[in-house]
Amino acid sequence: MKKLLTLLAAALLTATTFAQVGINIETPDPSAALDITSTTGGLLPPRMKTTQRDAISAAKGLVLFNTTTNTLQINEGDATTANWVSLSSAATSATYSIGDIVNGGVVFWLDSTGQHGLVVAFSDVATSVEWGCIGTDLPNVPNVGGDQPIGLGAEIGDGFNNTNNILKDCPTAPAALAARSLGPDWFLPSAKELNQIYINKTTLEGVSGFTSFNSYYWSSTEADNDVAWFQLFYNGYQSNDNKNLADYVRAVRAF
Repeated sequence: MKKLLTLLAAALLTATTFAQVGINIETPDPSAALDITSTTGGLLPPRMKTTQRDAISAAKGLVLFNTTTNTLQINEGDATTANWVSLSSAATSATYSIGDIVNGGVVFWLDSTGQHGLVVAFSDVATSVEWGCIGTDLPNVPNVGGDQPIGLGAEIGDGFNNTNNILKDCPTAPAALAARSLGPDWFLPSAKELNQIYINKTTLEGVSGFTSFNSYYWSSTEADNDVAWFQLFYNGYQSNDNKNLADYVRAVRAF
Protein backbone atom coordinates (compact mmCIF):
# COMPACT_ATOMS: atom_id res chain seq x y z
CA MET A 1 0.00 0.00 0.00
CA LYS A 2 2.82 2.35 0.91
CA LYS A 3 4.49 1.70 -2.45
CA LEU A 4 1.20 2.37 -4.26
CA LEU A 5 0.74 5.72 -2.51
CA THR A 6 4.31 6.65 -3.38
CA LEU A 7 3.72 5.84 -7.06
CA LEU A 8 0.47 7.84 -7.09
CA ALA A 9 2.20 10.84 -5.48
CA ALA A 10 4.99 10.69 -8.05
CA ALA A 11 2.48 10.52 -10.89
CA LEU A 12 0.57 13.52 -9.53
CA LEU A 13 3.79 15.49 -9.10
CA THR A 14 4.81 14.76 -12.70
CA ALA A 15 1.38 15.81 -13.98
CA THR A 16 1.53 19.02 -11.96
CA THR A 17 5.02 19.76 -13.22
CA PHE A 18 4.03 19.56 -16.87
CA ALA A 19 0.40 20.79 -16.60
CA GLN A 20 -0.74 24.23 -17.69
CA VAL A 21 -1.55 26.72 -14.97
CA GLY A 22 -4.78 28.70 -14.95
CA ILE A 23 -5.64 31.58 -12.62
CA ASN A 24 -9.37 32.37 -12.44
CA ILE A 25 -9.94 29.90 -15.26
CA GLU A 26 -10.54 26.14 -15.03
CA THR A 27 -9.36 25.27 -18.54
CA PRO A 28 -6.28 27.26 -19.62
CA ASP A 29 -5.77 27.99 -23.29
CA PRO A 30 -3.82 25.05 -24.80
CA SER A 31 -1.15 27.41 -26.16
CA ALA A 32 -0.39 28.97 -22.77
CA ALA A 33 1.78 27.65 -19.95
CA LEU A 34 0.13 30.29 -17.74
CA ASP A 35 -3.38 31.62 -18.45
CA ILE A 36 -4.68 34.45 -16.24
CA THR A 37 -8.29 35.58 -16.54
CA SER A 38 -9.44 38.84 -14.95
CA THR A 39 -11.69 41.81 -15.68
CA THR A 40 -10.53 43.81 -12.67
CA GLY A 41 -6.73 43.68 -12.77
CA GLY A 42 -3.71 43.28 -15.02
CA LEU A 43 -0.36 41.52 -14.91
CA LEU A 44 2.23 43.59 -13.02
CA PRO A 45 5.84 42.73 -13.97
CA PRO A 46 8.89 43.53 -11.84
CA ARG A 47 9.69 47.27 -11.78
CA MET A 48 13.22 48.63 -11.47
CA LYS A 49 15.61 51.40 -12.50
CA THR A 50 18.08 51.03 -15.38
CA THR A 51 20.97 50.64 -12.92
CA GLN A 52 19.12 47.84 -11.13
CA ARG A 53 18.25 46.16 -14.44
CA ASP A 54 21.86 46.29 -15.61
CA ALA A 55 23.01 44.56 -12.42
CA ILE A 56 21.06 41.44 -13.45
CA SER A 57 22.62 38.63 -15.45
CA ALA A 58 19.51 38.63 -17.60
CA ALA A 59 18.34 35.57 -19.51
CA LYS A 60 17.21 35.98 -23.10
CA GLY A 61 13.48 36.82 -23.05
CA LEU A 62 13.45 38.35 -19.55
CA VAL A 63 10.72 41.00 -19.27
CA LEU A 64 10.51 43.91 -16.83
CA PHE A 65 9.25 47.47 -16.48
CA ASN A 66 12.03 50.07 -16.53
CA THR A 67 11.07 52.94 -14.21
CA THR A 68 13.91 55.12 -15.53
CA THR A 69 12.51 55.12 -19.07
CA ASN A 70 8.90 54.21 -18.19
CA THR A 71 8.89 51.40 -20.74
CA LEU A 72 8.19 47.66 -20.71
CA GLN A 73 11.39 45.96 -21.89
CA ILE A 74 12.56 42.53 -23.03
CA ASN A 75 16.13 41.25 -23.22
CA GLU A 76 16.80 40.13 -26.80
CA GLY A 77 20.45 39.44 -25.96
CA ASP A 78 21.71 36.96 -23.41
CA ALA A 79 23.16 36.85 -19.91
CA THR A 80 26.60 37.87 -21.22
CA THR A 81 25.55 40.73 -23.51
CA ALA A 82 22.11 42.14 -22.76
CA ASN A 83 20.12 43.93 -25.45
CA TRP A 84 17.09 45.59 -23.87
CA VAL A 85 14.33 46.49 -26.33
CA SER A 86 11.22 48.48 -25.48
CA LEU A 87 7.87 46.73 -25.88
CA SER A 88 5.77 49.81 -25.12
CA SER A 89 3.68 50.94 -28.08
CA ALA A 90 4.23 54.55 -27.08
CA ALA A 91 7.99 54.08 -27.28
CA THR A 92 7.85 52.52 -30.75
CA SER A 93 5.52 55.12 -32.28
CA ALA A 94 6.46 58.31 -30.46
CA THR A 95 8.56 60.99 -32.10
CA TYR A 96 11.02 63.05 -30.12
CA SER A 97 12.66 66.46 -30.15
CA ILE A 98 16.11 67.70 -29.22
CA GLY A 99 16.11 68.22 -25.46
CA ASP A 100 13.63 65.44 -24.62
CA ILE A 101 14.57 63.04 -21.83
CA VAL A 102 14.85 59.41 -22.98
CA ASN A 103 16.62 56.37 -21.47
CA GLY A 104 18.21 58.40 -18.69
CA GLY A 105 19.73 61.02 -21.02
CA VAL A 106 18.81 64.05 -23.12
CA VAL A 107 18.22 63.78 -26.88
CA PHE A 108 20.88 65.57 -28.96
CA TRP A 109 20.49 63.83 -32.34
CA LEU A 110 17.55 62.22 -34.16
CA ASP A 111 17.27 60.12 -37.29
CA SER A 112 14.91 61.01 -40.14
CA THR A 113 11.92 59.32 -38.44
CA GLY A 114 12.31 61.24 -35.19
CA GLN A 115 11.70 57.97 -33.34
CA HIS A 116 15.33 56.97 -32.77
CA GLY A 117 18.49 58.84 -32.00
CA LEU A 118 21.17 59.54 -29.42
CA VAL A 119 21.04 60.91 -25.88
CA VAL A 120 23.78 62.41 -23.75
CA ALA A 121 24.22 61.88 -20.01
CA PHE A 122 23.08 64.60 -17.61
CA SER A 123 26.59 65.08 -16.22
CA ASP A 124 30.22 64.29 -16.94
CA VAL A 125 31.38 60.78 -16.08
CA ALA A 126 35.00 61.95 -15.79
CA THR A 127 36.60 65.36 -15.39
CA SER A 128 40.30 64.70 -15.95
CA VAL A 129 41.24 61.45 -17.70
CA GLU A 130 43.57 60.43 -20.50
CA TRP A 131 42.23 58.92 -23.71
CA GLY A 132 44.81 56.23 -23.02
CA CYS A 133 46.88 53.72 -24.98
CA ILE A 134 49.42 56.32 -26.13
CA GLY A 135 52.06 54.84 -28.40
CA THR A 136 49.67 52.15 -29.64
CA ASP A 137 47.72 52.28 -32.89
CA LEU A 138 44.66 50.25 -31.89
CA PRO A 139 44.17 47.68 -34.67
CA ASN A 140 40.36 47.51 -34.50
CA VAL A 141 39.79 51.27 -34.25
CA PRO A 142 39.84 53.23 -37.56
CA ASN A 143 42.42 55.99 -37.93
CA VAL A 144 40.91 59.36 -38.82
CA GLY A 145 43.53 61.92 -39.84
CA GLY A 146 43.42 65.26 -41.66
CA ASP A 147 42.19 68.67 -40.61
CA GLN A 148 38.59 67.55 -40.05
CA PRO A 149 37.26 64.25 -38.65
CA ILE A 150 35.64 62.59 -41.67
CA GLY A 151 35.04 58.94 -42.51
CA LEU A 152 34.70 55.61 -40.73
CA GLY A 153 35.28 56.07 -37.02
CA ALA A 154 34.27 59.72 -36.99
CA GLU A 155 30.66 59.59 -38.16
CA ILE A 156 27.37 59.54 -36.28
CA GLY A 157 26.73 55.91 -35.39
CA ASP A 158 30.43 55.04 -34.99
CA GLY A 159 30.84 55.81 -31.29
CA PHE A 160 29.45 52.54 -29.94
CA ASN A 161 31.71 50.36 -32.09
CA ASN A 162 34.68 52.66 -31.44
CA THR A 163 34.20 52.26 -27.69
CA ASN A 164 33.84 48.48 -27.92
CA ASN A 165 36.97 48.21 -30.05
CA ILE A 166 38.99 50.59 -27.88
CA LEU A 167 38.27 48.40 -24.87
CA LYS A 168 38.96 45.25 -26.90
CA ASP A 169 42.40 46.51 -27.96
CA CYS A 170 43.23 48.43 -24.78
CA PRO A 171 41.04 47.29 -21.82
CA THR A 172 42.50 49.96 -19.51
CA ALA A 173 41.64 52.96 -21.75
CA PRO A 174 40.46 55.57 -19.18
CA ALA A 175 38.11 57.67 -21.37
CA ALA A 176 36.28 54.67 -22.86
CA LEU A 177 36.03 53.01 -19.45
CA ALA A 178 34.57 56.19 -17.96
CA ALA A 179 31.86 56.32 -20.63
CA ARG A 180 31.04 52.63 -20.22
CA SER A 181 30.79 53.04 -16.41
CA LEU A 182 27.13 54.04 -16.81
CA GLY A 183 26.30 50.63 -18.31
CA PRO A 184 26.84 48.49 -21.42
CA ASP A 185 24.64 50.72 -23.62
CA TRP A 186 26.66 53.88 -22.92
CA PHE A 187 29.72 54.84 -24.94
CA LEU A 188 32.27 57.51 -25.80
CA PRO A 189 30.87 59.59 -28.69
CA SER A 190 32.57 59.72 -32.06
CA ALA A 191 33.94 63.08 -33.23
CA LYS A 192 30.78 63.97 -35.18
CA GLU A 193 28.49 62.72 -32.40
CA LEU A 194 30.43 64.96 -30.01
CA ASN A 195 30.03 67.87 -32.43
CA GLN A 196 26.24 67.33 -32.50
CA ILE A 197 26.24 67.65 -28.72
CA TYR A 198 28.09 70.95 -29.07
CA ILE A 199 25.68 72.20 -31.77
CA ASN A 200 22.75 71.58 -29.38
CA LYS A 201 24.66 72.74 -26.29
CA THR A 202 22.27 75.61 -25.44
CA THR A 203 19.15 73.42 -25.62
CA LEU A 204 20.76 70.65 -23.60
CA GLU A 205 21.97 72.97 -20.86
CA GLY A 206 18.45 74.38 -20.59
CA VAL A 207 17.03 71.01 -19.48
CA SER A 208 16.28 70.86 -15.76
CA GLY A 209 18.96 68.93 -13.89
CA PHE A 210 21.42 68.99 -16.80
CA THR A 211 25.00 69.90 -15.81
CA SER A 212 26.66 72.51 -18.03
CA PHE A 213 29.59 71.48 -20.20
CA ASN A 214 33.18 72.36 -19.38
CA SER A 215 36.09 72.76 -21.78
CA TYR A 216 37.83 69.90 -23.62
CA TYR A 217 35.94 66.63 -24.22
CA TRP A 218 37.33 63.39 -25.61
CA SER A 219 35.71 61.61 -28.54
CA SER A 220 36.20 57.93 -29.34
CA THR A 221 37.79 58.78 -32.70
CA GLU A 222 41.46 57.82 -32.93
CA ALA A 223 43.86 59.62 -35.27
CA ASP A 224 46.96 57.45 -34.90
CA ASN A 225 49.12 55.75 -32.27
CA ASP A 226 49.67 58.96 -30.26
CA VAL A 227 46.65 61.23 -30.82
CA ALA A 228 42.85 61.17 -30.70
CA TRP A 229 40.12 63.72 -31.47
CA PHE A 230 38.66 66.10 -28.89
CA GLN A 231 36.26 69.07 -28.96
CA LEU A 232 36.47 72.39 -27.15
CA PHE A 233 33.00 73.30 -25.87
CA TYR A 234 33.76 77.00 -25.46
CA ASN A 235 33.85 77.59 -29.22
CA GLY A 236 33.28 74.25 -30.98
CA TYR A 237 36.90 73.81 -32.10
CA GLN A 238 37.77 70.22 -33.03
CA SER A 239 41.26 68.83 -33.31
CA ASN A 240 43.39 65.88 -32.26
CA ASP A 241 45.88 65.85 -29.42
CA ASN A 242 48.07 63.55 -27.38
CA LYS A 243 46.20 60.62 -25.85
CA ASN A 244 47.88 61.22 -22.50
CA LEU A 245 46.29 64.64 -21.97
CA ALA A 246 43.57 64.86 -19.29
CA ASP A 247 40.15 65.89 -20.66
CA TYR A 248 36.47 65.58 -19.74
CA VAL A 249 34.19 62.68 -20.75
CA ARG A 250 30.42 62.85 -21.33
CA ALA A 251 28.81 59.50 -22.17
CA VAL A 252 26.07 58.93 -24.77
CA ARG A 253 23.76 56.09 -25.79
CA ALA A 254 21.30 55.23 -28.54
CA PHE A 255 17.54 54.73 -28.26
